[in-house]
Amino acid sequence: MNFLPKSIKSIKIKKKLSYFIFISMAAILIIGYSFLEKKIYTESAAVFLFILAIIQVFALQYFLKNQLKNDVVKENLRIRIDELKENLESSDNEVDNKSIYLSNMSYEVRTPLNTVLGMLDMLKQTDLNNDQRAQVEIAEYSSKHLLQLVNMVTDNAEVDNGDLKLNLTTIDLKHDLTRLFKVFEYQAWEKGLEFEYKFLHEPKDKFLVIGDTARIQQVLINLINNAIKFTNSGKISIIVDQSIGIDGYQIITFYVKDTGIGMRQDEVKSIFNNSEKSYSTSMMKDYRGGGIGLSISYKLVKHMGGKLELESKENEGSTFYFSLELKKTLNIKEQEPAFNPVLFDKFNVLVAEDNRMNQNVIKFLLERQGAQCTFAKNGLEAVELYKILDFDMIFMDIYMPDMDGYQATKFIKETDKYAVRKTPIIAVSASAFEEDIKNAKLAGIDDFLAKPIEVEKLKGLLIKYSKKNSTA
Repeated sequence: MNFLPKSIKSIKIKKKLSYFIFISMAAILIIGYSFLEKKIYTESAAVFLFILAIIQVFALQYFLKNQLKNDVVKENLRIRIDELKENLESSDNEVDNKSIYLSNMSYEVRTPLNTVLGMLDMLKQTDLNNDQRAQVEIAEYSSKHLLQLVNMVTDNAEVDNGDLKLNLTTIDLKHDLTRLFKVFEYQAWEKGLEFEYKFLHEPKDKFLVIGDTARIQQVLINLINNAIKFTNSGKISIIVDQSIGIDGYQIITFYVKDTGIGMRQDEVKSIFNNSEKSYSTSMMKDYRGGGIGLSISYKLVKHMGGKLELESKENEGSTFYFSLELKKTLNIKEQEPAFNPVLFDKFNVLVAEDNRMNQNVIKFLLERQGAQCTFAKNGLEAVELYKILDFDMIFMDIYMPDMDGYQATKFIKETDKYAVRKTPIIAVSASAFEEDIKNAKLAGIDDFLAKPIEVEKLKGLLIKYSKKNSTA
């Protein structure tokens, strides 16, 4: 509804009426003066006044008609505004009712489910043969999966309403998450998918971390549910990388990979803004309920101090990943033995990476091998730093804001410095899709390093290209 043009039109009409009244009065005075001075006859004066009176009648009718029309419009607008206010109040009440209904439904479902799980646990304590025990175990995991789905819906609604509070406790991620992954393992098997999960950590590490295990699991439930939903064949892979420790903190990176339908780049850019609406109608018909919880997960990860990221290729698959910096528990970590780096001479490395947590991870890994790191938060900054500083090697994240890794590599290779130094450029990506590797080669990138970064592969690349530099 556009109110301004109508109000301007009303002002113009009133202005025109004022001009008309002024002109009419002037005309009457002129006719009267001419009659008194006997410059015109009585009949002529009467004709002029009659014509003027008719014009005034029509003008007054036009004005009253417009005034009536404006009054009707104002009344209709007032009625419409009242209706909108009522609708808004009704919507607020509906949201409140839905929230109450959701809480009640969650309670009603969880209560019998807990009973079922209790009975299954009691049944496991009885004398069962191997087949019966396997059947009970499947029923137990299926019940737990249903319970997690109910919790996911209610937890997501809680986050969406802004009621977000972290409950920090001492947690054993491997112990807690193994039970969670077992539930999804059966779900994936039912769909004919391979399912694997692994924890990367140093065997010597005995410490726990402090975090919100419920919120971490909530994010993983959302991501794994979608991974299974959008994958018809292939494999779901979960990686929990706990191998990076800095001072009193542990950087833990979670990866959820699938070989599903993937997404176009335009979908990837908007996926976390309103994930429920970012899937096409045809996709939603084929994959009921897919895409739920991504915007919720993004908010949760951000609230815990990380950033949820996505790399995807249409018809090849998707990889969601995020890193959290969690505080270690005190007096539990064992003393680390002496570590021998692979680099001995001064070795300067440029790392182009926009995620702060990922920067900490690669910084720890590189410095542990004897490298000195300089960071660029996007491709444009990487190009500028390369022009003014000398580097022995470049690690280039493929997907960055402002300028991606492919473009940055192109500009670096066009510089006079590169023509002389031939600095090795290593592409870094959470998903080593065939298209990514192919594009990296086309861009002139020397090698490819997949996330999570394998220490041995990183060491191999450092040894390989540091020897080339020293030979040169």
